[in-house]
Amino acid sequence: MNDFANDDSDIVPMTPGARLRAYLSMTFIDHGFIRWAYCNTHRLTPEVWRTAQPLPRHLRWAKSTGIRTIVNLRGRSGNAGHYRIEREICGRLGLKLVDFPMVSRDMPSRGVLIAAKRLFREIEYPILMHCKSGADRTGFMATLFLHLHRGIPIETARRQLSWRYGHVSRGRTGMLDYFFESYEKDTGGDAKQFDDWVERVYDPAVLKRSFRDSRFANFILDRLLGRG
Repeated sequence: MNDFANDDSDIVPMTPGARLRAYLSMTFIDHGFIRWAYCNTHRLTPEVWRTAQPLPRHLRWAKSTGIRTIVNLRGRSGNAGHYRIEREICGRLGLKLVDFPMVSRDMPSRGVLIAAKRLFREIEYPILMHCKSGADRTGFMATLFLHLHRGIPIETARRQLSWRYGHVSRGRTGMLDYFFESYEKDTGGDAKQFDDWVERVYDPAVLKRSFRDSRFANFILDRLLGRG
């Protein structure tokens, strides 16, 4: 699992003032105040949970639940308050934090898809996966995990991308659904063909050009829900 380990060599401990600014940024700029009331947390399997961006209390809960690894699908976010707090709390609690950046409004790259399969093989379980809202990137990775790692049929696994979790398929985030639709159409949902399909058939640029989204749905996502 060393390839997925974070490099902490450039992490500078926060001063009390920097920590306060990070908490304020996490709460108001990153919409953390919403997650105080609802963090979109669901158990996927006995060893996998999915959620929105966790607050410190959610990370403490994860530790108490026996979770060992936090998979951050937003990726390394530099000086963003939510990221600095997450790194600090995970370090304090002894939780392994893995930054695995995914996209929610574009087609995933071949490299990311191949790396995701390896991540699921090598990561230390139990894990908690999250993005910002726990709806799109988390739903995509939850679908991949169930289908490729647990052998769940794709038509069942794809339910991880649904309104139940806040996913909107009519907006640009619908590219994630479109990816699985194309995979299922070309392979019949045969997981044994996934690698070959990704390498030989899947063309992110072609799929993106053929995808059609809704301006209204994008307005809801970007302006009202503040997704990112």
